[in-house]
Amino acid sequence: MPEFAESAWQGPNGPIFVARYEVTIREWNRCVEHGACVISIKTRPGFDPANTPATGLNWLDAQAYVGWVNETSGHPVRLPTMAEWSGIAANVLPEKPDPIFSDPALSWASAYLTDLDYPRALKPSGSFTVSPEGIADLDGPVWEWTADCYDASVPNTRCAAFFAGGLHESVLSALTRDPARGGCAVGAPPAHLGLRLVSDRKPPRLSTR
Repeated sequence: MPEFAESAWQGPNGPIFVARYEVTIREWNRCVEHGACVISIKTRPGFDPANTPATGLNWLDAQAYVGWVNETSGHPVRLPTMAEWSGIAANVLPEKPDPIFSDPALSWASAYLTDLDYPRALKPSGSFTVSPEGIADLDGPVWEWTADCYDASVPNTRCAAFFAGGLHESVLSALTRDPARGGCAVGAPPAHLGLRLVSDRKPPRLSTR
C-alpha cells in the first residue's frame, strides 16, 4: 500500500483518498519481483528508488499494478477518473498562460510553445507543490494515467487511448511508455508517464515506501 494523504479529497460523490506521491520505483519493482508487473525499472545514478517516481509505464502497466495492490493488500485501489484528477489538482496547477497567437488555427502552436516552460526533469517525490489535502507533485513533470477512455462510448477493454492528468490534459495510446512518441491531444508531449493510486475507502495507516 502507498502512503495516502492526511485528508481525503471531497469529490461530488463523496470523499476520495489519494496517494500522497506517485508510485515509486521501489514500489513498482516489488510488483515486478512478485511477477505481476512486466518491466523492471532501473534507478538513475544519484537517485533513490524509494523516492523516485516510476515512469516509462503505459496504461496496461498501470492496471497491472493496481490489480497487484488490490490482491496483495486487500484494500481496494484504482486509478482516478480524469474529472477526479482535475479536481484533485485544481488548487496546485498553474493558470494557463495567454496564447501566443490570436489565430485559432495556430492554437496548437501556442499550446506547444507555452508548455515548453513546464518542468520536465524528473525529481524526487515531494519536490513540487503540495495540495491542501497533502497530495504532492500534481504539478510536476510526471503525467498520471487515469481510468478514462478518450471515447466514453467505448469500454476500457476495447479502448485504444486514455486520458493522462498533468500540467495539460493529454490523450495517449494505452501502449505508450515513451510519451514523446505516443501523441497527445494538445501542447507539448508529457515529459514522463506514471501513476498515482486512489481509493474510495479510508486506507489503513500503512506504507510500503
